[in-house]
Amino acid sequence: MSEVKVMNFKRQVIGYIDTRPDGTKIAKDFYRRKLGEYSPRSDVTKDFYGHIVAHGDQTAMLINMQYAETHKTN
Repeated sequence: MSEVKVMNFKRQVIGYIDTRPDGTKIAKDFYRRKLGEYSPRSDVTKDFYGHIVAHGDQTAMLINMQYAETHKTN
């Protein structure tokens, strides 16, 4: 399994994408909690609950959405 760090514009790690040998990608937040996964067989990205959120690989989008939600400024 290979792991890629996802960073924000300040070069801070905001999440990780793990790729399994079968091509499945797991999106994880900074604390390595699972946010969702991409299945190359069905070509869909699902969230933590198993709901389809996008067609194609959108694992980085899941990480960015979670980061934006937790770092809102008013």
